[in-house]
Amino acid sequence: MFKTPDDFVYDVPSEVQSSEYVISPNDILSFRLFTNNGFKLIDVTNENMQQVQQLNIGIQYLIEYDSIVNLPIIGRVKIAGKTLREAELYLESLYEEVYIDPFIMLDITNRRVTIFPGNEGLGRVITLQNNNVMLLEALAQAGGLTDRGKANRIKLIRGDLRDPEVYLIDLSTIEGLKNANIVLQANDIIYVEPEGTTVRQVINESAPTLAFVTSLVTLFVILQTLP
Repeated sequence: MFKTPDDFVYDVPSEVQSSEYVISPNDILSFRLFTNNGFKLIDVTNENMQQVQQLNIGIQYLIEYDSIVNLPIIGRVKIAGKTLREAELYLESLYEEVYIDPFIMLDITNRRVTIFPGNEGLGRVITLQNNNVMLLEALAQAGGLTDRGKANRIKLIRGDLRDPEVYLIDLSTIEGLKNANIVLQANDIIYVEPEGTTVRQVINESAPTLAFVTSLVTLFVILQTLP
């Protein structure tokens, strides 16, 4: 899986990386709006008060493919590319034209990454519970690298899969750990390259077959010696 040619040029992680999750297209945004710096919950749907319980959980909105979200009253605004806190402050400034001291709480409800820890056919989907889940933490949540996983050949695949960014990360040395603090984004793929099949693995996997063949040969020899 995810093979790259020998002359493939990997992307280099930026020295200035975001320390938090960045909102992206196709994210599901949980939105809550209060007034008076959080004193009173606002029914932004203009429906009856039975909606208050739903608002306490948060109404969900899709970040569309063009980075736009369509929110009540203020309409379509671009927030993709911002951290959650940056988006909260930005939206508060927009809602100031309508409400007194608006206080906004945002969350992303569908942040997930896919991890292949080094054994072909074994993969896991991990939900990012926090805004700053790092590569090493996600690998630990997936159970760590398998015995066949190459710690020096970890690929982080990010962005549009038609033309993704691909980072090669080496966690086999202490020096390589400097890239283990990359904050993961939604839909990242972490692929640990597996070791090739070794002679020992071939022997272990073929041992039952060899034992069966040996038994048949032994039985045949015994039958041949009988009068």
